[in-house]
Amino acid sequence: MEVLLVRAPNPSPLTLSGTNTWIVGRDPAWVVDPGPAFDEHLDEVGRVVAERGGAGGIALTHDHHDHADGLEALRSRLGSPPVGAMPELADGSLFGPFTAVHVPGHAADHLVFVAGRVAFTGDAVLGEGSVFIAPGGGSLAAYLHGLRRLRAMDLERLLPGHGPVVDDPAAKLDEYIGHRLERERRIVAALAAGARTEDELLAAAWDEIPVGLRVPAAWTLQAHLEKLREEGRLPAGV
Repeated sequence: MEVLLVRAPNPSPLTLSGTNTWIVGRDPAWVVDPGPAFDEHLDEVGRVVAERGGAGGIALTHDHHDHADGLEALRSRLGSPPVGAMPELADGSLFGPFTAVHVPGHAADHLVFVAGRVAFTGDAVLGEGSVFIAPGGGSLAAYLHGLRRLRAMDLERLLPGHGPVVDDPAAKLDEYIGHRLERERRIVAALAAGARTEDELLAAAWDEIPVGLRVPAAWTLQAHLEKLREEGRLPAGV
């Protein structure tokens, strides 16, 4: 399967080197995540798609700005092809060459698109580092379940929404699952030791929070606390 990366020029602590827009196949070509509404980026995506026989459709992993803001402008460039996203797609839906896998956690509407042995993971799994989990994003428990589902597939590569290609999906998914469970272990230990405030729990569960990422870290903490509450493991007074 032919896949080409067009990376948007929107680097930041959250987007790493920028948003990855993936062009998949040809005659027709399929787009995964239009990216931000930057004309130079969308012009390049349009040029690449045209070279590959035009657009079959646009798959959207989730509706965050850095992945979705360019959607309508790109559709107008490509002749208004169909869009595959929640809620029109559900877990197991087919869209062009893709099967949609619902992996909430980072966002409630987050889909991973699997084509053969390749998974386009959006913000469910990044090429480097970890993702933030949003409270109300579909639950941390559901996110871990989604990661385990991907781990059970015979995947050859992960093509993320940010960062480099992952050539060892099993190791990366094991890393992601282990990372979440270790974070939970540290939060539970801190709660058992009497920690109750956000500052106390962040200090216990994160060795270091990079500049600009404290708010996403706090969101992820809240998602962990939501999970513990759902499981009846959250002490009073948090």
